[in-house]
Amino acid sequence: MLVSVHSFANCTLMKDSVPEVYRVKKSDTLWDTSNVYLDKPRLWPKLWRANIHITHHHSLRPHFLHFNDKRHGVKSEENRTVPKIVKESAKIKIKLSPKGTKSFKNPEPIPVLPWSVIKPYIENEMIMSQQVYERYPHVLGDQEGAVRYATDNLVLVTEAHSGKKDLNIVRKQNELYDMDGNFIGLQVRYLATAKLLDAAIGRQQLIKILQAKLEVKRGDKIIPAVKDEPYKILLVAAKGQTGYIIDDLEQHNLLGKYNVVVLDLGDNQVSAGIIMGIYSQGPKIIDGKHPKYEGEADMIRRAFNKGDEITQPAFKVGEVVVFKTFDTASYALITKSTRVIKRGMIVAKP
Repeated sequence: MLVSVHSFANCTLMKDSVPEVYRVKKSDTLWDTSNVYLDKPRLWPKLWRANIHITHHHSLRPHFLHFNDKRHGVKSEENRTVPKIVKESAKIKIKLSPKGTKSFKNPEPIPVLPWSVIKPYIENEMIMSQQVYERYPHVLGDQEGAVRYATDNLVLVTEAHSGKKDLNIVRKQNELYDMDGNFIGLQVRYLATAKLLDAAIGRQQLIKILQAKLEVKRGDKIIPAVKDEPYKILLVAAKGQTGYIIDDLEQHNLLGKYNVVVLDLGDNQVSAGIIMGIYSQGPKIIDGKHPKYEGEADMIRRAFNKGDEITQPAFKVGEVVVFKTFDTASYALITKSTRVIKRGMIVAKP
C-alpha cells in the first residue's frame, strides 16, 4: 500500500535534506520517522491527518508504523521533497514438513491449588521434634528492657552456630499427639523475619527484626530462614494410606473448606499432592437389653453383662489435599466438606 502526502499543507516544515528511502525499524514511532523529514517532528499528527485514506482497516496503529514499512522522498509541485509511506504487505508463512504424522501429546498436569491459596496457611510454619527445637538459639531481650518486639527492633539472642544471616523467629504453638496419645512432635509457628548483624558482643549476638507477623517475645527461637518457592501440586489419589486428622493450624474445634489440618501421616506415607477422603465414624455401640454407646457416662460393662460391640460404618464427608510433609505428620488443605470437620475423623482413599 502506498501513502502519498503531496497534500501536506505546510511543506516549509520539511527538511531540506532527506533520504530517498527510509525503512521503518522495529518499534519506531511516528515521532521517530517524522523526525527524518520534518524540522518539528512533534507535528507528525498533521502529517498523519493529511493521509485521510489510512484507516484502522489497514492495521495501522496511530502511534506506530509497521516494521519494514518504507518512506520514499518524492518531489512536490514546489520542488520540495515530500515523504511517501510504502506499506509492506503481510507475508503469509507456510511451514511444510516432508511427511505428515499424527501424534498425541500427553496432557499437561493441572495444578491443584495455586501457591496464593496455600501460602497464607503455611508460610514458614512447621513440625519438628522437641530435641531439634531446644537446640536453636532464643531471644534474650533488648536495650530498653521491653518484653515484646516488633518490626525494626534490635534484640539480643543467644549465640547461633549456623552462621546464617537470614533468619526466622518462631515459637512453639502446640504439642501434637496421635489418636493413641503418643507424642509425635511440636507444631511451630512463624513470627518474623530477622537479620543477623555484625556486632562483637561476647557470646551473644544482635539481630534486627525485619518484618514481624506477630509480636516476638523473650524465649522465642531463632532458626535459619528457608525460602519456600511456589511449586505445582499434582493430583494423585491415595491408595492404601489411612490416618487421622489430629489437629489444625489455628486450634479451631470446628473446621471446613480451606482450613488446614494436621494428619498423623509422615513423609514416608504421603507426599504433596495426595488426595484423601475425610470419613466420619460414629462411636461404637454396645448392644444388649439397653444399647449404649461406648464411653457413655452411665454405661458400666461387667463380665456378667456383656453385649455385642458394633462398629458403625464410616461415611465420607469431605476431601483434603496434602501439601507439606514432615517426619511424623503432614499438612493438608480441606478442599471439600459436607459437614463440620473435627479432630479424630479418618482420612483414607477418596
